[in-house]
Amino acid sequence: MRKRIAGGIALAAASITVLAACSSSSVPPTTGGSGAAAAVIVPGAIGQVYTAAKGPETGGTITWAEQPGYAPTWLLPVTAAGYNSVFNLYTFEWEMYRPTYWTNNGLSNVLNPEMSLANPAQFSDGDRTVSITFKSTYRWSDGTPITADDLMFDIDLIKAAVTASPADWSGYTPGNFPSDLARMSEPNARTLVLHLTKAVNPLFFTEDILGQGPTNPLPVQTWARDSVNGPAVTDWKTNPADDLKIYNFLIAQNKSLSTYATNPLWKVVDGPYKLTAFNSTTGGYTLTPNPSYGGPHAPNVSTFQAVPFTSETAEFTALLAQSVDVAQVPLTDVPELKRVAGLGYRYFGEPDFGFEAAFYNFQDKTGDFDNIVDKLYFRQAMQHLEDQDLWVRKLFYGAGSEAYGPIPVFPENGFLPSDAASNPYPFSLSAATTLLKDNGWTVSQGGTDVCSSPGAGAGDCGAGIPAGTKLAFNLIFASAPGFISEQMTDLVSQASQVGIHITLQSSNFDYMLSNYVDPSAPDNEDKWAMEDFGGEGDSPYPTTFGVFNTGAGGQIGDYNDPVANQRINASISSGDPLAVGNEASYLTDELPVMWQPDQDLIWAWKSNISGSPESFENLTQYYATPEMWYFTGS
Repeated sequence: MRKRIAGGIALAAASITVLAACSSSSVPPTTGGSGAAAAVIVPGAIGQVYTAAKGPETGGTITWAEQPGYAPTWLLPVTAAGYNSVFNLYTFEWEMYRPTYWTNNGLSNVLNPEMSLANPAQFSDGDRTVSITFKSTYRWSDGTPITADDLMFDIDLIKAAVTASPADWSGYTPGNFPSDLARMSEPNARTLVLHLTKAVNPLFFTEDILGQGPTNPLPVQTWARDSVNGPAVTDWKTNPADDLKIYNFLIAQNKSLSTYATNPLWKVVDGPYKLTAFNSTTGGYTLTPNPSYGGPHAPNVSTFQAVPFTSETAEFTALLAQSVDVAQVPLTDVPELKRVAGLGYRYFGEPDFGFEAAFYNFQDKTGDFDNIVDKLYFRQAMQHLEDQDLWVRKLFYGAGSEAYGPIPVFPENGFLPSDAASNPYPFSLSAATTLLKDNGWTVSQGGTDVCSSPGAGAGDCGAGIPAGTKLAFNLIFASAPGFISEQMTDLVSQASQVGIHITLQSSNFDYMLSNYVDPSAPDNEDKWAMEDFGGEGDSPYPTTFGVFNTGAGGQIGDYNDPVANQRINASISSGDPLAVGNEASYLTDELPVMWQPDQDLIWAWKSNISGSPESFENLTQYYATPEMWYFTGS
């Protein structure tokens, strides 16, 4: 799952539509004793979470299974588009460097004021002026207070980064932040005021631009330098050229993965943990508490150790051997959940608030694919080849739900548009065949379709598709988790029945994000037609700004649609509560990607680990908040 830039506070939308719940399986509640935890029922879930156990809260080491193929590869909080993943941010970087605003609380996608570094942002001047005041309780681990300078420093580095390349900051779209930032001012040491050139949606700006990690305060007292041994750079506020030098220096240090745990730069943190060990070969790492952490949950866990695994099988074997405390359960092992519970684990699963998809590359000129995929009828035909019901039943063992657009059914939310409650493109080989025949293709079942009616008129293949063009292209997929391979294998089989020839190529998540994202790897635009690395994680206000609007730094395959741009812009620039639903409705029909069902992210943890229900629900949203956990001693 890639982290996506999109944010806001959950609103009551015009329509709330919920499909049938995921299959459910439960672990018996803990019984006996006044400190026993009670089960919490969650709609659409598999398994259960529990209220926090009462009694002594003890520390110790928690071993946490790092999913195979998702080792951290980035630490600097100014994240480039090609490294913008939940595995780099949510479960690694954010343990040490917290975003200005925290926008997760279990399955509730709302602003979490308690865990935010700053008080709620204040908007004025027609939503063109934003005032952010940092709380006095938060400090850097060297004792220095977090100030307005720290966030201004971060923004100045972002400005320098996108000047060098738009892909250097994952949150960037030309014309938007920080391009729309006229100036910054500091009325006092803890308050930063942003003066914008145009109005913004306060919900979007708070949760997307100031939350979710695109903007983090940075320790200016140690990072304002352009060399290891040189003096501090003191004119970074007034000299953009020096900002670029600082950024380039920090990027160079960031790329040295082998020094993550030893480089003095990374020792000053504001999060609950600090990094004490990092294996640049395996991706395993160890975190220990930051004693100066000023947040609401002082860590009880004395060591949080991320243990890497080479395969899902190896990870699940370790779980069965009880050699790991917290681990994700692969979908292939859903039938084994009762066995897991019998070994002294609790488990819980829910889909991530986001979407799963196979992405199209609208820039791939190989075999005129760019002109083929630009045609809606082709994308409709492809969507008809996806048997979501079969995938949920057979590949997910019922632990998931169908999904038809950018907003999921579960976790429950107030944004799902009514026209995404049923499948507009249900599985149908005949419907796919008809679409292709009606648009100029000679369909060859088991062979390869050929464009026999070139041109841009009714019944033709469409502009830019020459006669004799074949419906043949490649699809690159992540080898882990295993269900992606199974989904794509089935898709290829179904496509062959209507004469679409797809060549599969296995890869891995980190490589795909570094090499098959058009804005950050333009030299590879003709090397992939489709790819499936998982999907995108939403923020509370689920606009697709940064993903599907033209020129976005987080674009995967350069989808370009004027109507989509208009609707996305309406979502981020106005407070209309219907805007994001209108955006989602359009994208549900227009298919910028191949929408896929959402699987439950199922996590298991030893029953002697307790904490708030939200702290375990967080895992299903790709967050790890071990500072909320403790051992109960039983």
